[in-house]
Amino acid sequence: MKTLIELYDERAIENILAPDTFRPERVIYLCPPEMAQNKSRQDKMRAFYKRRGWEPELIFMEASRYKADRILKQLLSISEKYPDCAVDVTGGSDSALFAAGMFSAKTGAPAFTYSRKKNHFYDINGAEFANDLECKLTYSVEEFFLMAGGTLLPGRMDNAVLNKYLGDFDGFFDCFLRFRRQWPKIISYIQKVSPAPYGAVPSLSVQGKYTVKGEYGSKNSANKAALEALRDIDFLRGLTVTQGESVSFDFRDHNIRTWLRDVGSVLELFVYKACLDTGIFDDVIASAVVRWDDMVGHSSVMNEIDVMAARGVVPLFISCKATDIKTESLNELAILRDRFGGKGAKAAIVTTEPCSAAARHRAAQLDIAVIDLEELKANQLVSRLKVIMKVEP
Repeated sequence: MKTLIELYDERAIENILAPDTFRPERVIYLCPPEMAQNKSRQDKMRAFYKRRGWEPELIFMEASRYKADRILKQLLSISEKYPDCAVDVTGGSDSALFAAGMFSAKTGAPAFTYSRKKNHFYDINGAEFANDLECKLTYSVEEFFLMAGGTLLPGRMDNAVLNKYLGDFDGFFDCFLRFRRQWPKIISYIQKVSPAPYGAVPSLSVQGKYTVKGEYGSKNSANKAALEALRDIDFLRGLTVTQGESVSFDFRDHNIRTWLRDVGSVLELFVYKACLDTGIFDDVIASAVVRWDDMVGHSSVMNEIDVMAARGVVPLFISCKATDIKTESLNELAILRDRFGGKGAKAAIVTTEPCSAAARHRAAQLDIAVIDLEELKANQLVSRLKVIMKVEP
């Protein structure tokens, strides 16, 4: 097989797995008009393959959405020009799949498919090379985005430095659990006493009033016990609290300063470490900000996934919530998973609150795993992640 015919699918990974496994000289995509005319999106696919270490000839041919007879004529024309061709019937529209079946039966061109459930390719007609062939590909988080036409941008977390702090994250989360109900006010207080002039490098040294202005005209006083707990895990140094008057301390470094001024960081860092602790993922990124460039049928948009992990050809989208789970959050997570991860992608939402029966029901409808406060307290996060990815805990 020198030429592989792909029936273009809205799920990006369906267009990628067979070419990246068999690596033919050329790949011909039969695709809708918006993709056939989208040079930017096509260049993204070329960039993806180049990143993977090979550069096939890519040909994008506009195909009818509903007329199987027209698609069949295109397939027959392709086989005349490229007689050593095969067709992948994993993705594509119903009409394209119907036409591909007629094409394979009429010409004897090999046809095969991919089963996500078993992670194997299978011979449909005359494609012995694909029969019961295990897919051993692995993709990074960035590659999952690139194959879908996205660009991974820097997020709130500097992933390059996180490994140096792995020993800190459990203690940080334990501190959060101890002061969970007061945490928003604790972080708000730290924000107030550690401002930074615009464009200047923020100081690690803090001197502030014991009581500062809170939200809506309220007052927010220093939580001495919480500050001492942060000192005990070496996030704060040189702590001095004068009751009713002043507070002074030094952040350990600029990364700690950033995390202590962001109310959601503690959970995201804990989940990030848990993903690493499973030992099953090929790649993990915290705060994955993605710009989806020229998506077919969509204008350019941006999304942030709190934690993103990848195992083989299966991505896991994780949303971290320090609040009750809302239907809107579940819907957004499901859309991200379905649009950019494909059928086999997984999704989980981790909350530091008890999950209501209604939220669990809605999550189950959307096939989203829920990990709530009680499971976090019971140290079940790592084992739950393995179950979600169908790995024995």
